[in-house]
Amino acid sequence: MRRLLLGFICVVLSLTMGLPVLVNYLSPVRIQERETRVRLYVHSTGRIEEIPLEEYVTGVVAAEMPAAFPVEALKAQAVAARTYIVRRLTAGGVINNDHPGADVCDDHTHGQAWISREEMRRRWGTLRYYEYYYKIKKAVDETRGMVLTYEGQLIDAAYHASCGGRGTESASAVWSADLPYLVGVPCPHDADPEPVRTVSLPLAQVDRALGVSLEALPVAAGGRAGDGVKSPLEVLERTPAGRPKTVRIGEKKMAAALVRDRLGLRSTDFTMTLKGDRMEITTRGYGHAVGMCQYGAKGLAEHGYTFDRILKHYYTGVEIIRIN
Repeated sequence: MRRLLLGFICVVLSLTMGLPVLVNYLSPVRIQERETRVRLYVHSTGRIEEIPLEEYVTGVVAAEMPAAFPVEALKAQAVAARTYIVRRLTAGGVINNDHPGADVCDDHTHGQAWISREEMRRRWGTLRYYEYYYKIKKAVDETRGMVLTYEGQLIDAAYHASCGGRGTESASAVWSADLPYLVGVPCPHDADPEPVRTVSLPLAQVDRALGVSLEALPVAAGGRAGDGVKSPLEVLERTPAGRPKTVRIGEKKMAAALVRDRLGLRSTDFTMTLKGDRMEITTRGYGHAVGMCQYGAKGLAEHGYTFDRILKHYYTGVEIIRIN
């Protein structure tokens, strides 16, 4: 009887102790944390690559901002780039994606530029590659997971190369989108070494691109506007920062942004001068002028601003949070 009782106790103890192990063994595998991956369409190969989020951000910073910039400016760029892609991923994809199956591509005209480590080495050379790559990686690692939010929502972290020192524009002035965190702010330290550029285009090219007839205008001796020739450009409306918003060229009224796109200009802050059968166009700055000015971020960093102060200067009322 004693042996039977002892055997019964042993069976009960075995079941009690072994059952959790058995249940754990038979239960589904636990889901482990896995780094977010970006499905990137690479134009040079025509293929979609899955890249870890932080590695993708490193490639964007390398493509979008000169690696010689101060680390605090590179950190600001990393946070802006990460915010852009995370917002795109959490939105569940983009309507009318040109590359089905991809979250984003490496063409800056579609969003953000991106380059691979091989391309970095090609652009910078072997010696500079090690210096610049690890400098950018440091900026990305030290801001890992950081994104910009406004009232709890990820922002549209727009940025551009240079405002030309004029100050940034509000989204409402450029895109007719009223975003309270994208308002015009002063940019006192834009460090663009060449904010003003001049290009010369054949009048025939300008006519075709804009649908105007400037070739038919009379040309005075010397062919200069002001020497008996009316300038073909009239600014009808300006943005709050003073850039042309709506213009008349010849007899045609159009948005300055459309002129910029069709002629491939660096910015909408332009003037035009007729010179014989050519049009000289002078621009100030580079890009749409909304959000963070990259050369302005460089200047602020050189004046002692940390990356968070830089971001909060260009994006009004935002918070910087860290996501998993």
